[in-house]
Amino acid sequence: MIFGSQKTPQNGPAAPVANSPQHIIFDATANDFEQSVLQASMEKPVLVDFWAPWCGPCKQMMPVLEKAVNEAGGAVLLAKVNLDENPELAQALRVQSVPTVFAFFGGRPVEAFQGNQPESQIKAFIASLIELAKQNAPEALNIPESLKAAADALAEGNFPVAQGIYADILEQEEGNADAFLGLIRTMIAAGNADYARQMIDNAPDPIARHPKFIDSKAALEMALKSPASDLALLIENVAKNPDDQQARLDLAEAQFAAGEREEAIETLLASIAIDREWNEQAARKMLVTLFQAIGNADPLTIQSRKKLSSLLFS
Repeated sequence: MIFGSQKTPQNGPAAPVANSPQHIIFDATANDFEQSVLQASMEKPVLVDFWAPWCGPCKQMMPVLEKAVNEAGGAVLLAKVNLDENPELAQALRVQSVPTVFAFFGGRPVEAFQGNQPESQIKAFIASLIELAKQNAPEALNIPESLKAAADALAEGNFPVAQGIYADILEQEEGNADAFLGLIRTMIAAGNADYARQMIDNAPDPIARHPKFIDSKAALEMALKSPASDLALLIENVAKNPDDQQARLDLAEAQFAAGEREEAIETLLASIAIDREWNEQAARKMLVTLFQAIGNADPLTIQSRKKLSSLLFS
């Protein structure tokens, strides 16, 4: 059945790329109609012009129709169907004469006209379809508000909600570095380290070059590390050698990798309290890296930043 399924057909020519300028106007057949017209109409209106080589009015109207579609700048598509070569399509849509033009939107026919029409009426027809598409378009996300909602959900440990919001933002705005980083943090917090690693390694070029991604990458890498040391042994080592600053940093890194975020932060704060200048402020720099990995909106980060400020400015 021609209009029964919205699945991509297994046979037949490949469908035109709807967003490509050279495919705003294309020929359609019974083999590819489902993909090139029905599926494409889920995103924007598609005009289907039934014509025939022997039809004089078809030859008169087609250039006018093509001109109007081109002037719409890709807001609508035009599929041209040769009636003689695709009688099953004509039968399915009950085409009785040519030219006949159907408008598809949302996978179904919504408007139609028959016979040669003046340019003004064709343009008005297309304008009404564009307006219909606008009225039925999903409401655009408020990106700043959505980012805040996702960060709040992540801070509260509501990982599915945070993941969903970040994914919606990226669907609307592919290059949003905040959403991309937020999604990585969500995956790490939810224990999905493999997926987080894939996101870091395969970040799209614009995001990979974004300053926020570059600044946060080291923190994310640290958050993905597996505990490689015996925490009890490291804690004992610090207790035996309280002046060994490197031992404290090793302990903090292992604690963070083991998921003990608060303990790692307290270890670094203790190191800063003993000697803030050690090794060019290595403890403070590691602490800032942890803040980036946790997320600046996380309550733990906010609380710990206050403690850091008290130490640095006391």
